Amino acid sequence: MSHSEDAPVALVTGAAKRLGACTARALHALGFDIVIHHHLSSAEAQALAASLNALRADSASTISADLAAEDTPARIADAVAERHRALDLLVNNASVFDASPLDHMDVPAWERIQAINLRAPYFLSLACAPLLRARRGAIVNITDIHSERPRAGYSAYCASKAGLVAVTRGLALELAPDVRVNAVAPGPILWADSEDEALQAATLRGTPLARRGEPEDIAQAVCYLARAAYVTGHVLDVDGGRHLAS
Repeated sequence: MSHSEDAPVALVTGAAKRLGACTARALHALGFDIVIHHHLSSAEAQALAASLNALRADSASTISADLAAEDTPARIADAVAERHRALDLLVNNASVFDASPLDHMDVPAWERIQAINLRAPYFLSLACAPLLRARRGAIVNITDIHSERPRAGYSAYCASKAGLVAVTRGLALELAPDVRVNAVAPGPILWADSEDEALQAATLRGTPLARRGEPEDIAQAVCYLARAAYVTGHVLDVDGGRHLAS
């Protein structure tokens, strides 16, 4: 699919629904052409692309890939280069939020979480670096406030997100001055199916702003970091102040 020659290009992983879709819409509203990565959510990805293309012709496309596969980062970067010959922004949003009860954890479960949440963003950033360097672009990683304040029952997930914070800061050093690398750390935004009403209420009692955030809050944080020309290596908490709670 072609794109308008002067439009910046953003690749958003896990963009078919939830936070990824909201972020894709917000970036599109800023004038970005969007590459919507998805794995199994093909119908949602195609519907999102169609809605964006209805607003601006040839401004969105999709790519299906399993981020747990080792060859996926190179394949995605090649596809973006072939379609657009440019990349201005990579948003590493795709993630799995799997519980890791200590008495049921095994190596395959650990490896799946790390492969999708940590390995894939790292190697996708490396694979896209030449395209990003050419446009003095940016990377925004979606981490989690639990990378700093671990959550019981999710130690493997928390470890993957803590690793992604380290990747953010390390690549900010190594890709400078050509590519800026930052992260957004969401707090209570969307509830997982495993989080019942009692847990939700307890979470909000520990949040200074006393309410859940909205997906748009994360999308706007990504939009800010995408354009913040003198910010790199920063992790922006978007959590209603929950990182301050005891």
